Amino acid sequence: MKIVRLLAAVALLTTVAALSVSAQQPKPGGTAPAAAAPQSNVAVPDSKMALIYSEAFADPKQGIARFATLINTLNREFQPRQTELQNMQTKINQLSKEIDDTQSVADPKTIQSKRDQLEQLNTEFKRKGEDAQAAYNRRRTEIFTPLQEDIGKALEAYAKARGITVIVDASQVPVVYASDSIDITKSFIADFNSKNPATASVTQP
Repeated sequence: MKIVRLLAAVALLTTVAALSVSAQQPKPGGTAPAAAAPQSNVAVPDSKMALIYSEAFADPKQGIARFATLINTLNREFQPRQTELQNMQTKINQLSKEIDDTQSVADPKTIQSKRDQLEQLNTEFKRKGEDAQAAYNRRRTEIFTPLQEDIGKALEAYAKARGITVIVDASQVPVVYASDSIDITKSFIADFNSKNPATASVTQP
């Protein structure tokens, strides 16, 4: 079972239809090709489509419980860095205000010294911020990848157990209209949460 993009499927069907029509048109000055004999034994596969809204997985209250657990773990791990950056930003703001308030009356050398200090703080703040963001992204990928793999396997098992042959992620593909009866989002989330407790351990960095 695969999750397919509906627009890509539509585009493919349109292309196939266009090629089919083109092949059946007689060339100018030529004779029309003989019609192919109909094949009565071609099997038409049974299909059952469903929609899912993957963005709902991350809902802190009604989504997949392990998402909320991992987000809390991630934020807790990076809280010290966030606090450090916030303190640096406070110092930068205070020093900048001090320079603005005293530059017209203070000794020029003193002002220049503070400006040099401010520039150094800004450089350090930018570097630490970039390092923290890169580390955050790496760690987020590290702890969320196993969950994404588990969701993929669970979604496949869920579909097979219910005879679903195609699942379209409506969070990724625009859907003009779909009946609520084919939306399996809430049902799948409930099924996943019942089999995957939110307290699952997280590998430490």
